[in-house]
Amino acid sequence: MARTRLGLLAGALALAVSGVAGAASASEQADFERRDWSFYGIFGTYDRAGAQRGFQVYTENCSSCHGLKLVAYRGLTGIGFSAAEVKAIAAQFEVTDGPDDEGEMFERPARPSDRFVSPFANDNAARAANNGALPPDLSLIVKARTNGPDYVYALLNGYAEAPDDHIVADGMSYNPVFVGGEIAMPPPLFEDGVEYADGTAASVEQMAEDVVSFLHWAAEPTLEERKRVGIKVMLFLIILSGLFIAVKRKVWKDVH
Repeated sequence: MARTRLGLLAGALALAVSGVAGAASASEQADFERRDWSFYGIFGTYDRAGAQRGFQVYTENCSSCHGLKLVAYRGLTGIGFSAAEVKAIAAQFEVTDGPDDEGEMFERPARPSDRFVSPFANDNAARAANNGALPPDLSLIVKARTNGPDYVYALLNGYAEAPDDHIVADGMSYNPVFVGGEIAMPPPLFEDGVEYADGTAASVEQMAEDVVSFLHWAAEPTLEERKRVGIKVMLFLIILSGLFIAVKRKVWKDVH
């Protein structure tokens, strides 16, 4: 357990240091609007419909470059997918397994217990396919920045035409939210870029909101359980404190 926690902390630290493309510290971030997310606050919960739409946005717009190597397919039941749906989602991907009885590795359909299949075999393959830039894994991306959900939402909506006095380098896109105003990732979202099954209009803002909800769940799938336990603990402590006060008054009532 300790090693697992240390591994997660190390992963978060690495993302915080490298950022989306090796950027600077959180204090150097551009200013952006703060939003009131459903998962904020002591009673915050995930919008499961939004998170499922966000999973669709990730699958159709992000997964060709960005992995979720810390997330297992079976975890998708946490945002409302049934066990059968999760099994069908996982089976769309191939994973390397083995060795078999003859000592050979083999390919098989992914299972719910498998983690999300990475889009590239290794980091060098990822760089080769992206002009030398390494697309970050998104498992903890919303934890890598101060006000991470707001930052990622603003970044996805921040692509614009560069001002006349700003010459954008070859292979880069202008995005004032990103440190330096230029980012190697081209705009990932476009109007009606996906067709939502529930009929929700797929504006860039809506898709950004949905994918941030999904990515926050991916980074903190136990958030709701943690908050429920925290509320129970606080209620227990309040009741216990009341009992202590009552006992103290009973014991010392005749002492002047």
